[in-house]
Amino acid sequence: MSEDATEVYRASLLNSCGSIEELTRLVGRPIETVRSALDDCVRLGLIRPSWEVPGQLRATSPDVALQALLARQESTLLARQRQMAEARVEVARLMEEFSLSRNRGRGEVERLEGIDQIRDRIEELTLNCERSLITLAPGGHQNSDNRKASRPLSQSLRERGVAVRTIYLDSIYNDPATLEHARWLVELGDDVRTVASLPSRMIVFDGEAAILPMDPDDSGTGAHLFRGHGLLACLLELFHLMWERAAPLTTARRQRTSTDSQGLTSQEKAVLRLLGEGFTDEGVARKLGVSVRTGRRITADLMGRLGAKSRFQAGLRAAHLGWLDDIRSPDNENDSDHALESLLDQDPKTIPAVPGPRAGANS
Repeated sequence: MSEDATEVYRASLLNSCGSIEELTRLVGRPIETVRSALDDCVRLGLIRPSWEVPGQLRATSPDVALQALLARQESTLLARQRQMAEARVEVARLMEEFSLSRNRGRGEVERLEGIDQIRDRIEELTLNCERSLITLAPGGHQNSDNRKASRPLSQSLRERGVAVRTIYLDSIYNDPATLEHARWLVELGDDVRTVASLPSRMIVFDGEAAILPMDPDDSGTGAHLFRGHGLLACLLELFHLMWERAAPLTTARRQRTSTDSQGLTSQEKAVLRLLGEGFTDEGVARKLGVSVRTGRRITADLMGRLGAKSRFQAGLRAAHLGWLDDIRSPDNENDSDHALESLLDQDPKTIPAVPGPRAGANS
């Protein structure tokens, strides 16, 4: 009942009015409002035309009219509850059919095609996550779609008390939007750290399921979902090693610009490792989440400091000087120094290649 209908019914009930004009005077509202409210009361059975005096109105007793009104509302509510129960049964049936269909042929490895399928599985696994979620998030800049899609999931995890740890690249400090998102995660209660370089994007749910991209350089093309215990153990160990090397978000800027005993920043040490593994300028930049120009500048500076004419020489000299924390054996250090120094001074083009197996040779 509207407020106008309530006032009209109360006035009619208490004053035994007989016409619309009298009701209008009693409630003190425009006659059009009273007419509309009166129609509502008649529709609800609260006011009826008089059988004895045509044109007159009379209020129905509350113990009759209101009880009938409540009975109709209860009937409507019961019908709605039955509809909701039937809807729940139908939803459960569809979920079971969908789950059976999706699980056909699913083993320890599941192939996810395209960004839509990847996000669907991430959302499902996140909503079912109960204990822990860990993430490696390379690439520096995190696009707005990924940030927007992750926020409600992050809030849901926090509300359920799931422990969340994320490692970003140090280069997020160059992207205000990504940095703001990372700080929002910290305020939410997540643990966030940064490191100079990361091997690949990775998400692990409760230590039981992991999603990795098919192509580490393009995570949107597809991914694999792994459930094997052996592989999960390796991925968890990798994350723990990266976590120990990383710095909390609040101090990562200081760590990123501070130097070790050799005068190297963590980013410069990462560049030396990547060059030693054969990465190109483009590959180095991608791993650090920086521009190719910035990557080349860091590489050129390192080569100048090492007095190297090539990346090959830079890698060898960095390892020889202990810049990469290589452990050298004291027993053969003196014997190998002369040969190594000779090798460091050679042009890479003059160093003979390691011969491969001869055709037809037994393996």
